[in-house]
Amino acid sequence: MNMQPTGVIAPPSPKHLAEIELPMVMMRDILLKTMFRKTLDLVSELAQALCLPIPITQELVDLAREQKLLEATGTLNANSGNEMGYQLTDQGKARALDALAQSEYFGAMPVPLHIYREQVKRQSIRNIQVTRDQLTTAMGHLILPPELLDHLGPAVSAGRSILMYGPPGNGKSSISNGIRDALGDKVYVPRAIEYSGQVITVYDPIVHNALPDIVDDPTSLRRAKRFDQRYVCCERPTVVTGGELSLSMLDLVYNPTARTYQAPLQLKSTGGIFIVDDLGRQAEPPQALVNRWIVPLEESKDILGLQSGEKFEVPFDTLVIFSTNFHPNEIFDNAALRRIFFKIKIDGPDQENFLKIFAMVARKKKMPLDERALVHLIRNKYPTIDNVYANYQPVFLIDQMIAICEFEGIPYQMSPELIDRAWANMFVRDEVIVK
Repeated sequence: MNMQPTGVIAPPSPKHLAEIELPMVMMRDILLKTMFRKTLDLVSELAQALCLPIPITQELVDLAREQKLLEATGTLNANSGNEMGYQLTDQGKARALDALAQSEYFGAMPVPLHIYREQVKRQSIRNIQVTRDQLTTAMGHLILPPELLDHLGPAVSAGRSILMYGPPGNGKSSISNGIRDALGDKVYVPRAIEYSGQVITVYDPIVHNALPDIVDDPTSLRRAKRFDQRYVCCERPTVVTGGELSLSMLDLVYNPTARTYQAPLQLKSTGGIFIVDDLGRQAEPPQALVNRWIVPLEESKDILGLQSGEKFEVPFDTLVIFSTNFHPNEIFDNAALRRIFFKIKIDGPDQENFLKIFAMVARKKKMPLDERALVHLIRNKYPTIDNVYANYQPVFLIDQMIAICEFEGIPYQMSPELIDRAWANMFVRDEVIVK
């Protein structure tokens, strides 16, 4: 089944070695290192490891042979379509070891940064138009006031930064995940990119959800690749960070042993969503975090630095969602707030929606509703907290009653008494502790 992304132009498969646009020495060395580390001797195997078409891989092999770095084994393998085998010469092994001492990177040929920029434009998050129906469907598991979608819809379609703020426990994180689900599109993520001779790995199976159905036959000489295999076709990525987020996580990660770089979180999220949850709980102040994003948010580009100190630009094409329990005026100055394009307040539900959420959660958890218990909850409990409802409370209360029922060995049920026991665990009373 061909599950290539609709509406996104795939990176075309290169036809000639020159189209790779990497330094010839770099390509040759990656070939030698890959043969050395993976003990491969067939062009078809090398093509799969390098993520290149077979004819281009053959061009590289022929180049290395001319330089006396490879030699044909002189045997045809009947189990591999009568392919000629190749092996490293002594000179080739020495060159491979020397190249590995400079960089341990081998395998998939990287994509030059300037070529990757063009692919980012083709699959930009700002090219997506999310309809009300798509957003409503993605948020179907949530009970939200209609006016909230009025604000969310244009924000998501614009692909610009969003700040969601409001009291804790009202679904800001769930709404962020719903936005992610509403995108429903796919992008092509490079396995690695190259800048100034340095390799930066981008594809991360922890962040990127690859589509398993897009498979090309690497041994076929006649079958054209549907897209450049140096990319992985994935769902639009979502990176979620919380209190652990630090400014250093937004920089290139250098591996001194392998002498390679790993892309920072925001580069891995290109074409998708970067969610900063619980803003204000990080070690760095929110103002410092937002200051780091000012240039990317305004100019759609980020500045990264190599170990040498050289700075360079990378695309910044991600929908950034900040979520906080603090009022924006408490944690940002006006300049920072101007940089965040949409600011949406997420309040708790009114009583009607609270009861809808309560009923939905009870049904999902197989907890029978009891009218006396609900009347007791609304009339006697909520007035003690000024009738302030929150989205997390139905789940909390019902889970508490389920735990009590299981402990007591009785069928799931709710009653005024069980409501009281569950309620007692939802809040901590102010009292003086005598030591």
